[in-house]
Amino acid sequence: MQAIGYYKPLPADDEQSLVDLELPLPSPGPRDILVKVEAVSVNPVDTKVRANAAPPEGSARVLGFDAAGTIEEVGAEVTLFKKGDEVFYAGAIDRPGSNSEYQLVDERIAARKPESLSFAEAAALPLTSITAWELLFDRLRVPYGVKNQNGALLIINGAGGVGSILTQIATRLTGLTVISTASRPETATWCQSMGSHHVINHRNPLDRELEEIGIPKVRYVASLTGTEQHLPAIIELLEPLGAMAVIDDPATLDIKPFKSKGLSVHWEYMFARPVYQTADMIEQHRLLSEVAALVDAGVLKTTMKEELGTINAANLRRAHEKQESRRSIGKNVLAGF
Repeated sequence: MQAIGYYKPLPADDEQSLVDLELPLPSPGPRDILVKVEAVSVNPVDTKVRANAAPPEGSARVLGFDAAGTIEEVGAEVTLFKKGDEVFYAGAIDRPGSNSEYQLVDERIAARKPESLSFAEAAALPLTSITAWELLFDRLRVPYGVKNQNGALLIINGAGGVGSILTQIATRLTGLTVISTASRPETATWCQSMGSHHVINHRNPLDRELEEIGIPKVRYVASLTGTEQHLPAIIELLEPLGAMAVIDDPATLDIKPFKSKGLSVHWEYMFARPVYQTADMIEQHRLLSEVAALVDAGVLKTTMKEELGTINAANLRRAHEKQESRRSIGKNVLAGF
């Protein structure tokens, strides 16, 4: 099968940073589905792994997490799917990725693709939807579907992949006032199109920006990027007994200043369930199934911003460069081999 991988960490603009490969077709384990990959999208984790994690000497690592495709074969113990089903999923960080014609995925972290979306539109959603859903409902414990709740959620970097779908989920499935941050006219417009009630500029002190819109305190913060930079302002703007959820990689995170207000800090890492094979791993299948149903009902929509061509090394390098530019909006997708 065709695949795209890398042999050593290199800058995305180096032609050897991602290369076209020919690999053997894998065989499914008991709970695996073998998926013919139709479309993929690129996330920050793709670029971080490519730039920092060296594969064993002489071997290539295949990246790619988000994917949508058609099941070609199922393992002996698979009960959730059958051959021919169209699925979408985010995979696992400790297994070969979706940048290949065929991929093995545990059935418990995949779901039926939304019927109303193309493969490309669907591939934009899984990783960010899982991250946003777990962050909001599992980590911050915001009640699902309760529209009469009070309080506000601040999403730092609302125009990114996670921010885009988190905005939709929070505005349509909770009663929270959703405030997104953006620093350019085009990203502010995107946040508004995703449903943000307010957009503030994260290049300015966040606590002052909130005061200007008349909401000086928020109950929740989703810190999706720049956590170290914004930490003093976050502590100031959170209500007493409020909560922050973090997904980025701050070098240090001093939570002692959170003590006096009784604030809580939560990590969200969507690969924790599949990597550690947790007893509730199937929750990712369930939540992706719910996301698909909400998409088909018109409640949620794809966050695909741009389709960058077929799945090959050259186009993936371009997608990685866009992701690393820190100016990417929504999700960039590739479709077909």
